[in-house]
Amino acid sequence: MKGFIALACGLIFGVGLAVSGMTDTARVIGFLDIFGDWVPDLGFVMGGAVLVTVIVFRFILRRGAPLLANSFSLPSKNTLDNRLLGGAAIFGVGWGLYGYCPGPAISALVYLNTETAIFVTAMLAGMALANKLPGN
Repeated sequence: MKGFIALACGLIFGVGLAVSGMTDTARVIGFLDIFGDWVPDLGFVMGGAVLVTVIVFRFILRRGAPLLANSFSLPSKNTLDNRLLGGAAIFGVGWGLYGYCPGPAISALVYLNTETAIFVTAMLAGMALANKLPGN
């Protein structure tokens, strides 16, 4: 049952990314180009997501546990370190260069675009390599 619910949530999330324009690399790069031909519409998508999270997260965490798990999996670390900042920088550079972050890239695989497949392959290889580094 958990697998089915996870699949359904993933499909809904992927459809939401596509409908919102997050799988359109030109739109994402246009949003990130604030000093050029800026396309502000994804700001509303992100703002809406943040607003929903700020409101709903408080109610969710009041529960003792999620519906289908024994406990919440929340990060225990709350400090900034070089690994976090470096990872965020690499993420930002990758997002800015190609217009994809992991969720939209995986969702965009359904378009059968060769460049997207190469991006996702490189992303997965980078994740696998990062997990081999000391400290992981």
